[in-house]
Amino acid sequence: MSTTNNEEGCCFETQAIRTQTERTQYNEHSTPLYLTSSFVFDDAENMRAVFAEEIEQYSYSRFTNPNQTELVDKICLFEQAEAGYAFATGMAAVYCSLFPLLKAGDHIVSCSNIFGSTRGLFSSMFPEWGVDTSYFDLNQVYDVESLIKPNTKILFAESPTNPGVDVLDLAYLGEIAEKHNLIFIVDNTFATPYLQNPITLGAHVVIHSATKLIDGQGRVCGGVTVGYKEHVQKIYLFARTIGSSISPFNAWVLSKSLETLAVRVDRHCENALTIAEYLEQHPAVEFIKYPFLPSHPQYEIAKKQMKQGGNIIAFGIRGGLDAGRAFLNALQLCSRSANLGDSRTIVTHPASTTHSKVPAEEKIATGITDNLIRLSVGLENTKDIIRDLEQALTVAQQ
Repeated sequence: MSTTNNEEGCCFETQAIRTQTERTQYNEHSTPLYLTSSFVFDDAENMRAVFAEEIEQYSYSRFTNPNQTELVDKICLFEQAEAGYAFATGMAAVYCSLFPLLKAGDHIVSCSNIFGSTRGLFSSMFPEWGVDTSYFDLNQVYDVESLIKPNTKILFAESPTNPGVDVLDLAYLGEIAEKHNLIFIVDNTFATPYLQNPITLGAHVVIHSATKLIDGQGRVCGGVTVGYKEHVQKIYLFARTIGSSISPFNAWVLSKSLETLAVRVDRHCENALTIAEYLEQHPAVEFIKYPFLPSHPQYEIAKKQMKQGGNIIAFGIRGGLDAGRAFLNALQLCSRSANLGDSRTIVTHPASTTHSKVPAEEKIATGITDNLIRLSVGLENTKDIIRDLEQALTVAQQ
């Protein structure tokens, strides 16, 4: 159940390519796809020992599979984590990373600006099971300690946030978690393990929606959670019981995608910075946030904890909701989609899509205005992206 890494100590790009499952008797160069629901045992004693967890061996793909192992081992290597598990989707990873670490009566402290489905989990589902959440404002992050109670169990954060592209001081939050003996969980989807490593900043558990930049081409869904063994073991036992594991095919696709993650993200970031600089000067743009723009409120923090600024830009169009709709309708090249991290540039209107179920007062409190646009910058030539944005912005202002 191990993977090989003949390039230990090498750079990210080399490890992403050279870390793979042990070769079979066929001596293949590329990891094969293990399309099997189950595995056989040598004898009755071998089968007993495996299910008693006395020895480590593949038994059932709902638990683990060689393709899943390779994917997880790579993310663990990148994130400097002790263990991990892969899930069918990013939200399966979020749910399964939280639920087994909580019990009725526990309390979560979370940043207010988080993905809409995660917010729904905290606000609508967990209270029914006796778990409450308090939210801290991104502009008052240094007051987070005031929200911690005797029953607080988890400190949760996204950075950069979805969809506002805010940046949190993860090292500071890691210190708070350590001081109060909290489990610090970070959703690292926007940054990927190439741009940011929260465990080195104090996180205990790190979550990725692999559907996004890790896949990078809008093909498959998946999620990965990595972290300390003591937490991941609970997550693994829960996940394998409820059947939320990733399929062998999706794990194989995502592991192959990791081989090109660095080169893709480098270009995504280069393109995004060019687009952000263009939008910042456009008269139709009311505001813009991109982590590596000096005008970003948390620019210095982003420069400290991220390698580059990522591929997501948040901006607002002058003219409110009607102008935002006109802008989306006028796009000719960029895709209107709820996904992000694709090779193709994607434009999303969070207020009416990904965060449509968030109550109006919560949207206002977290900066999700009617004119907010989330732009996932792709790998097209920036001249073509800008040409499309320019004509759509012109239409929106008419």
